[in-house]
Amino acid sequence: MSSIVLQCVFFILLVIILAKPLGHYMAKVFNNERVFLSKICMPIEKFIYKILKVNSKQGMNWKEYFFSVISFSIISLVFVIIIQLVQQILPLNPEKLQSINWDLAFNTAVSFVTNTNWQAYSGESTLSYLTQMLGLTVQNFVSAGVGICVLLVLIRGFIRTKNKNIGNFWVDLTKSILYILLPLSLVLAIFLTTQGVVQNFNPYQEAYTIGQTIDGSAKQIIPGGPAASQIAIKQLGTNGGGFFGTNSAYPLENPTIGSNIAQVVSIILIPAALCFTFGEMVKDKRQGKTLLASMLIIFIISLSSSMYFEYKATPELANNNYINTQIGKNQSGGNMEGKEVRFGVTNSVIWGVTTTSASNGSVNSMHDSYTPLGGMILMLLMQLGEIIFGGVGSGLYGMLAFAILTVFIAGLMVGRTPEYLGKKIEPFEMKMASILIIATPVLVLLGTAVVCLLPNISILLNNNGAHGFSEILYALSSTGNNNGSAFAGFSANNVFINLLTAIAMILARFIPIGLTLAIAGSLAQKKILPTSAGTLQTNNIMFVGLLVGVILMIGALSFLPALALGPIAEHLSMMF
Repeated sequence: MSSIVLQCVFFILLVIILAKPLGHYMAKVFNNERVFLSKICMPIEKFIYKILKVNSKQGMNWKEYFFSVISFSIISLVFVIIIQLVQQILPLNPEKLQSINWDLAFNTAVSFVTNTNWQAYSGESTLSYLTQMLGLTVQNFVSAGVGICVLLVLIRGFIRTKNKNIGNFWVDLTKSILYILLPLSLVLAIFLTTQGVVQNFNPYQEAYTIGQTIDGSAKQIIPGGPAASQIAIKQLGTNGGGFFGTNSAYPLENPTIGSNIAQVVSIILIPAALCFTFGEMVKDKRQGKTLLASMLIIFIISLSSSMYFEYKATPELANNNYINTQIGKNQSGGNMEGKEVRFGVTNSVIWGVTTTSASNGSVNSMHDSYTPLGGMILMLLMQLGEIIFGGVGSGLYGMLAFAILTVFIAGLMVGRTPEYLGKKIEPFEMKMASILIIATPVLVLLGTAVVCLLPNISILLNNNGAHGFSEILYALSSTGNNNGSAFAGFSANNVFINLLTAIAMILARFIPIGLTLAIAGSLAQKKILPTSAGTLQTNNIMFVGLLVGVILMIGALSFLPALALGPIAEHLSMMF
C-alpha cells in the first residue's frame, strides 16, 4: 500500500513542480514579454506573419475570432480528408497501404481537427508515414494551439475593459505553437528516442520468434515509422491518438518505465501549467491556484477510487467461497486483466485516470477490462466535461464556465449580482455558460440512445447486457467530450457510427468554443468593479468547496441514470 501511495504522490508532485515554471513562462509569452526563446522564435514569428500577410497589431472582436477558428478548422479538415483519400499514390508509403474509405477518412479528419483523436482504425496497418506526419501530427499541434487561443480570449475578457478587441487568432496560434508546443515536443521526442521509441522511415522489418511453426520458423512483422515525433505532441497537446493500434501499451511506442512516466506527466503538464498562467495574467495568482486545487481534489478522489476497485477483487471472485478460502478475498496483485505486467495495476490506473481527466485518450491498458466501478470512474471523468484537467486550453475554459455558474448560484443565495474577477455575471453570460455545460451531456446521452436503438446493435458489441451498454456509453462519452479513448469491444468502423461520432466530435468542440468566445466578448466590454465587503471571494478554500460541489452535482445529475444501467448494474449483477 505504501508503494502505491508513494507512486501516486510522486506523480502529482512532479506535475506541479514542472507546471509552475512552465505556467510562468507561458504568461510571459502571451503578455508579449521577452523569454529565453525570443531570439530564436521572434524572427520566425515575424516571417510567418509576413507570409500569411497578418497584421499582428490588428485585433478582432469575438465574432471575427470565431470565424477565423472555424475557417481554419474547415481548411484543416478538408486537407486531412484529401491526404487520406489519395494516400495510395503519395510517397513515404513503404508498405503500399491503400487509400482510406470516405467515411473513415472523414471521421479521422474530424477526430484530429477537433483534438479528439478517436481512432476507428489501427495506425500501422491503415495509414502511411506521410499521412501520419503531414496529416495527423500537424493537426496535433494546431488543434492544441486552437484550444490555447480560446482560453487566452476568455482571460482577456476578464482583464480588458470596455473593449471589443479580444486578440488576433493568427498571432495567438503562432505563439502557442512556436514558443510552447514545438519546443516542448522537441525535448520530449528526443527523450523518447533515447528510451527506444521508434523514429525512422524504414519499411517494416521481418523477425523470427523462438517458437516454431510447421515450416520451422515463426515470422513476425515489426512496424516502424516516425513515431516519437507524433507521440510527443499527442501527449503534450492532449491529443492521444496512437501511432500504433494499441497506443501507449505498444512496446515501440512506450518501451520503458522512463517513457511511461514522461508520457503520462506530459498529458496534464500544460493543462496544469495554464492554471498558473491564468493566475498571473489576471494578476491574482491565488485565482489560478484555486482552480488547480479544485481539479486536484476531484483528480485525487478519482485516482483513489479507481485504484481501490482495481486492487479489490471483482465481485464474482469476492463472493466465491472456494476462492475466499484458498487465496483470500482479494485477487493476487489486483485486477491485471488487460494490463501490461511491466506497468502493473498502479501505473495503469494512474494513466487511465490521467488520460480521461484530460482530453487525451491515449491508453497503456485496456479500459474495457477494468472492474465495473473502476471503469466507471474513467467514464465519469470524461462525462464531467473533461475539466479535470481537461484538454490544452479547453479544460480550463470549461472549468471557468463552472466557476461562472458557481458564483451565480452563490449570488442567488445572498441576494447579490454575481461577480467573477471584478466582472458582473449577467443573464447573457449565465445563459452561455449554462448551454456550454449542458451541451456535451446532451450530445452523449442522445448519441447513446440513438446507437442503442439500432436494430443490429448486438453485432457491434463483444458483450451483451450491462457491459455492452457500458461500451456504447463509453464510446459516446469519449467522442462527445473530445477525449478519444476507447472502452474496446465496440465495433466503431462502419458508415453509420463513423458519421455519428464525427458529428458528436464536431458539435462537442465548436459549440463550447463559440459560447466561450461569446462570453469573452461580452465580458471584455464591461468595466471592472472594485472589491467590496459583499464581494464573494473566489480565491479561497470556501470557493474551492463550492466549485467542486457544483461540478460533482451536475455530473451526478446528468449521468447517474445512465451509469446505473451500465457499470453499476454490471457490478450488482456480479454480486448476486
